[in-house]
Amino acid sequence: MTYLRRKADAYLETWKADPNRKPLIIKGPRQVGKTETIRRFAARHYDSIIEINFVEEPKYRMITADGYGADAIIRNVSLIDPSKRFPSGRTLLFFDEIQDFPDIATALKFFKIDGRFDVICSGSMLGIGYSRIESNSVGYKSDYDMRSLDFEEFLWAHGYGDDVTDDMLGHLVAARPFSAAQMHVFSSLFLDYCALGGMPEVVSSYIANGTFEGTLAMQRQLVLDYQEDIRKYAQGLDQARMLNVFNHITVQLARENKKFQISKVARNARFKDYRGCVEWLEQSGMVNLCYCLAYPELPLKGNYDENKFKLYFGDTGLFVAMLDDEASEDFRANRNLGVYKGALYESIVGEALKKQGYDLYYYKRENSTLEQDFFIRTRDFLVPVEVKAKSGTAKSLRTLVASDSYPDIRFGIKFSAGNIGSSEHLFTAPYFTAFLLKRLVRAFDAGEAPLLDNPDR
Repeated sequence: MTYLRRKADAYLETWKADPNRKPLIIKGPRQVGKTETIRRFAARHYDSIIEINFVEEPKYRMITADGYGADAIIRNVSLIDPSKRFPSGRTLLFFDEIQDFPDIATALKFFKIDGRFDVICSGSMLGIGYSRIESNSVGYKSDYDMRSLDFEEFLWAHGYGDDVTDDMLGHLVAARPFSAAQMHVFSSLFLDYCALGGMPEVVSSYIANGTFEGTLAMQRQLVLDYQEDIRKYAQGLDQARMLNVFNHITVQLARENKKFQISKVARNARFKDYRGCVEWLEQSGMVNLCYCLAYPELPLKGNYDENKFKLYFGDTGLFVAMLDDEASEDFRANRNLGVYKGALYESIVGEALKKQGYDLYYYKRENSTLEQDFFIRTRDFLVPVEVKAKSGTAKSLRTLVASDSYPDIRFGIKFSAGNIGSSEHLFTAPYFTAFLLKRLVRAFDAGEAPLLDNPDR
């Protein structure tokens, strides 16, 4: 399988260049490319790579039997496999699947103090018990969250370079519409990305074959793997309830009211019985949780109702894989999603925001049709973000921007199938530019992007 360039590549190079680097923990859901990315980086920088997988090689869980010091662990690794070599300053210890042996995190402090070897840890499901890993290594490790490919990485996989991304951002910053050719090419690629998602194996197959052949089977196997992870790692929780939540995400997103309703999951279901299930799925990276704001104002953190939320899949390709056969094939062949169209675009934009580091929030005013898909912020303003699956006016977005009841809001952003445009404090951009939103906001804060010509109402 051809290696796909990842944003983690640049992070690892920066980490390696830091003379004061700490042991690194790369977190993320299963099969997002963590292991391959680390292996490729290691092959370029180290003479000796000691890779230990605690799932495939459980015998290595004994390496801390004599303590957590670097010498004790190196001695026990050598005892298990005498062929391994540890030249000082030229060795990487790569501990993989550490969710099955979180005790190894205690050793990170001692490896940092020792200083002879670099250490990278990785694993899926790390969010579940991460408080234990954190307490064992606080102050002596760095963290990096890795997810499936975003649309920029998908473009890289197609052979597009950084100059294309820079040009896209330039269009947004200057509010300059794309050409007809650009709109056609990037919109078509984006629809392919929506159908495939960003799992490296799926994207690699699509790039190699030039078709969708076999990709749906891969996606559905990933869904089965995630369901199996729930059965394996969801200890102390009702796994049947958790699977019910996971399996109901698609159908609930297809509703007009996309708020996730526990009462629809099972008869007589109560939120208090399912709270832990929802939090577990979010911490695992399988789903993205979007909370309902109590009121659209700053600050965002703490200003939400934890009992009201939407659930999206962490990778939208899984959303498509969870559809029935007819709907999934219709989307691949004809770009038609029917009742799922709004859910798909909302999900893919939410995923783009999450991959940029944003937490997800929406707003629904009680006893009103006023509802807003997402919110982000600039340095000074709260910015509502609308995702339009159909043409037409963004009524709620215009209300939030125009009303004096929301003083933190000065302009809004709408993603649609249309081109770049700006009018009445509303900035419109194509779906395929959603991955650039944080960079656009930074340009706005620096006075470089005229998203709002006149901040005064």
